[in-house]
Amino acid sequence: MRKARIKLSGIMPEVVDNLAWDIRKMGEKAGVKVSGPVPLPTKRLKITTLTSPDGEGTQRWERWEKRIHKRLVDVSLDEKVMRQIMRLQVPENVHIEIQIME
Repeated sequence: MRKARIKLSGIMPEVVDNLAWDIRKMGEKAGVKVSGPVPLPTKRLKITTLTSPDGEGTQRWERWEKRIHKRLVDVSLDEKVMRQIMRLQVPENVHIEIQIME
């Protein structure tokens, strides 16, 4: 059975979750088999910088962290559902990847 694996990633977990649940509702409404959303491990990007520009005096460090949240949704391949997913409004800060699997 062919299916579409949809990977969602973004920095705001609420937006990614809402989009994943919207995709799931579309699939259930059309009557196709849907699994997910499955939360994948969060990627943490860390950056540490020295605050003083010349390095003189006391050393103070700023620590920055960016988290990338990921979700995975599998939908049985159906032309009607895939058209609805392609028309879905995806926010700017969410990256979506669709892969067709056998």
